[in-house]
Amino acid sequence: MPPPADIVKVAIEWPGAFPKLMEIDQKKPLSAIIKEVCEGWNLPNPETFALQNADSTNFYITEKNRNNIKNGSILRLTTSAGQMAQQLHERIQSSSMDMKLDALKDLANSSRDITFAQEFINLDGISLLTQMVESGTERYQKLQKIMKPCFGDLLSFTLTAFVELMDHGIVSWDTFSVAFIKKIASYVCKSAMDTAVLQRSLAILESMVLNSQDLYQKVAQEITIGQLIPHLQGTDQDIQTYTIAVINALFLKAPEEKRQEMAHILAQKQLRSIILSNVIRSNKPINDEMAHQLYVLQVLTFNLLEDRMMTKMDPQDQAQRDIIFELRRIAFDVECESNNSGSIEKRKSMYTRDYKKLGFINHVNPAVDFTQIPPGMLALDNMLYFARHHQDAYIRIVLENSSREDKHECPFGRSSIELTKMLCEILKVGELPSENCHDFHPMFFTHDRSFEEFFCICIQLLNKTWKEMRATSEDFNKVMQVVKEQITRALTIKPNSLDQFKSRLQNLSYTEILKLRQSERMNQEDFQSRPILELREKIQPEIMELIKQQRLNRLCEGTCFRKISSRRRQDKFWYCRLSPNHKVLHYGDLEESPQGEVPHDSLQDKLPVADIKAVVTGKDCPHIKEKGALKQNKEVLELAFSVLYESDEYLNFIAPDKHEYCVWTDGLNALLGKEMTSEFTRSDMDTLLNMEMKLRLLDLENIQIPEVPPPIPKEPSNYDFVYDCN
Repeated sequence: MPPPADIVKVAIEWPGAFPKLMEIDQKKPLSAIIKEVCEGWNLPNPETFALQNADSTNFYITEKNRNNIKNGSILRLTTSAGQMAQQLHERIQSSSMDMKLDALKDLANSSRDITFAQEFINLDGISLLTQMVESGTERYQKLQKIMKPCFGDLLSFTLTAFVELMDHGIVSWDTFSVAFIKKIASYVCKSAMDTAVLQRSLAILESMVLNSQDLYQKVAQEITIGQLIPHLQGTDQDIQTYTIAVINALFLKAPEEKRQEMAHILAQKQLRSIILSNVIRSNKPINDEMAHQLYVLQVLTFNLLEDRMMTKMDPQDQAQRDIIFELRRIAFDVECESNNSGSIEKRKSMYTRDYKKLGFINHVNPAVDFTQIPPGMLALDNMLYFARHHQDAYIRIVLENSSREDKHECPFGRSSIELTKMLCEILKVGELPSENCHDFHPMFFTHDRSFEEFFCICIQLLNKTWKEMRATSEDFNKVMQVVKEQITRALTIKPNSLDQFKSRLQNLSYTEILKLRQSERMNQEDFQSRPILELREKIQPEIMELIKQQRLNRLCEGTCFRKISSRRRQDKFWYCRLSPNHKVLHYGDLEESPQGEVPHDSLQDKLPVADIKAVVTGKDCPHIKEKGALKQNKEVLELAFSVLYESDEYLNFIAPDKHEYCVWTDGLNALLGKEMTSEFTRSDMDTLLNMEMKLRLLDLENIQIPEVPPPIPKEPSNYDFVYDCN
């Protein structure tokens, strides 16, 4: 017979003794099991001992995680977390530098375990570490010259332990002194600093800025962009990643009025060109974390355009009106006439004619065209940039269209306004960066005015596509749709430069877009006749049941979810899966992202499906309401859902991506007998329904389906043609 489910067979180690093979009863208290183990080795005071995983983690076994113990696990009897914390707390204050170094090394390793971390923090351990950093810097630097490299660096272990302890989220970041911030900032500002110390210091500064507005102010006073730039010019990609992360954090937390000033400083320090030459075009491949930080920097840079994008033009503002006059002057090579030259009516007529040639909607007062937000004044800024920096192309487009027949002219003004709005949508200007996205575009790091250059390429593309489509004013929206498709398809290959992007667009002509559309449509049939619609309705419940089963099967396989953390590089994970009988949700914490499915018996917590009261999403989730900062993150809102059970209990989720979000919300709703309403369900329904329809209609290919059923033929005069199988 198989052993009972609550009995786990393990090996337990103790230094200097042979390992013991034991059967652990998971129903017994952990203290009773430890007492039994200690008695077997004649060890007194069992309350001072604990069990630990004998693997690379060395994490303590607690009542909360004991269900993670599997058959065949190797455990270690060791000093309890409280005793260990007390010992290390005393040892790191030793007068012996060798003992202090060993203690800090042990502390750095042990602090990854939340059980130990809680005990050490209860002893006011973090305050002790900060005091050591504040007062012991000079001493550490002297030691660094005389200690052997194998012992590591005293300061590095101190900062590593601090980072690990703070990462558990037990202590608030607001509790640290200015003296501590100054010390950490000083390590970053020094040119010759140990790599490990520099890396930890940058990580601490980033967390300080992201977790506290007050600390942002203090950090911003202690460190400048100029002091961070040299770290980007090295070859260590981890240091470069942490450096860009600090810059992004300062950028993100800066008040709106200071962001433009900070962007100006970044431009002066040539941050873009340094990143391009030392990171993007270096010989090393860009890892996911670096890609994310570059994406964040790209988003924050483009978000500087939001203010202009949401600013309406004031038709009475002479400085703004002068920009329109400048566009007219460059296009038609005319000087602004003095007030005495000709009658007022004649000048108005001349302006109206020229503004019509420039393609404005309002020929009399084109300033009105820029009162629409978005894109507001950003569109006018782009037009002026194009006119000044690509003057030949600008003049050619304006004159070329003004000489065409009225119905075929491409209105430059209207096109520029709509194109600017479209580019802002494509680049998501004004939205906060996503936590999981790595979608940066190298070409935007090749020019200081990358958005304006992007616009200049796209406005020429629009004019080219307009001619290829032989479009008229009635086709304006169709042209814009084609241009959007051309741009998005070209961006998918991640061009390394603006020239590569331009070359890709040359290959995506209107004819090519039509071919691509045709192939992607896959000869879809017109399923609008009544018999076809009736067949679709008949098949639909079968397809919905198939989708439901697929969702439940995916829930049975389970998904690894990430816990919300301010520091992305040390993510915490948990896993949730549905039992094969669809009656219980099994879930539990993980130390790292799993490579495959996690067995049910290793997930310590359970939630009966019968206890689930409701599934809520987005802003209605308790964990979104609790964390006010997350309300601004659109991506987190879109991926958040919670399972409510009993009276006020809940299980909170942040899905890894939109697909998993839809799978889980659909599956949970299916378990509760509710309708599956996600966009993926609609997409799957369309795909599977169309496929099933095609299969069922294969025999009717090239046969016209009648609107009404054919008449039933008369019965035959006899049935002699029937063959009797008997």
